[in-house]
Amino acid sequence: MRLLHTSDWHLGRGLHRVPLLDAQRDALEHLVAVAVEHQVDAVLVAGDVYDRAVPPLSAVRLYDELLHRLADHGVAAVIISGNHDSPHRLGVAAGLIGRAGVHLRTDPADCDRPVLLEDAHGTVAVYGIPYLEPALARAEFGVERAGHREVLGAAADRIRADLATRGPGVRSVVLSHAFVTGGVGSDSERDITAGGAAAVPASLFDGFDYTALGHLHGAQTISDRVRYSGSPLAYSFSEAAHRKSMWLIELGPDGELAAQTVPHPVPRPLGRIRGRIDDLLADPAHEGLEQHWLEATLTDPARPEEPMPRLRARFPHLISLVLDPDPVPGDGATTYAQRLRGRTDREIAADFVRHVRPGSGPSPAEAALLDRALEAARVDTPRGGPEEHTA
Repeated sequence: MRLLHTSDWHLGRGLHRVPLLDAQRDALEHLVAVAVEHQVDAVLVAGDVYDRAVPPLSAVRLYDELLHRLADHGVAAVIISGNHDSPHRLGVAAGLIGRAGVHLRTDPADCDRPVLLEDAHGTVAVYGIPYLEPALARAEFGVERAGHREVLGAAADRIRADLATRGPGVRSVVLSHAFVTGGVGSDSERDITAGGAAAVPASLFDGFDYTALGHLHGAQTISDRVRYSGSPLAYSFSEAAHRKSMWLIELGPDGELAAQTVPHPVPRPLGRIRGRIDDLLADPAHEGLEQHWLEATLTDPARPEEPMPRLRARFPHLISLVLDPDPVPGDGATTYAQRLRGRTDREIAADFVRHVRPGSGPSPAEAALLDRALEAARVDTPRGGPEEHTA
């Protein structure tokens, strides 16, 4: 049995306001081409088809095109909902489109209802566990504590109970959208800790021939039989070093497993640069990054004038700018009272400007404006302070 494991398409998502729909279309066309070339029996999509519960129409159309292309080639698909998806919207007409070989698992109650695939060696039972929000799934699984480990463990136990009724020789595959201990996250995944401790142990999936995970955006191996495919595209600069890919899985007649990565096309590489603006504009070491999508972190003590247009003159695909000034040496004072002791109002105001605009105190015009404001405050404050005017 040959399976193609993918996840976290996040259709409709961009990268720092750069639209990615064309790149997502290329990634899905590549997925279909790989499925056809390798004659896979099924594509496994482990959640987060869309980036939000109500996706834009363009993303829905792209998803629809993908399903039609797979059906045209006779490639089955098993799809679960992730924490970004609306399970109800994604699962609309699941029974009908299942007849075309597209099997949706978005209802937790259906996690132990497998898709049964056949090859020359018998049956492979493919189970889908959609993302389980603990507070919502607790009643379905009858667990005492609303935690990720509890509800996912109960779902896995249901699957084992069903698998035990299938007889000997039936191989098993499970799709799940979860944060499994040992996985490495990135900045672009939505936090799921609101439902209790996010990470669950990989041992929850013991006994299954393969577990196709979604949620984390980097392709990674938790164990030989438990893997994340990662997202087809980078959705944050924390993924700049990722090599986006899918897993091509082969299950032998007795559950033997072989896995190989199939790289995704890269629409434009990501890169990060850091330093003072004059150095970034002049350093020849950055020549190889000039056509990358870039995030620049500026360490100038004071914010440079018009940093984005200046940097884009060299790096036209700069899309993220971060200010992280180098620390300015202090006077050694450790407390607020120590920093104020013996200083005039004018000096304190100037220090505040220097603090919020590191390394750059007030200009002469700003200093004059501060003097006028301080003088006005003195004139408006009655002698003796407010306590002399209380009733």
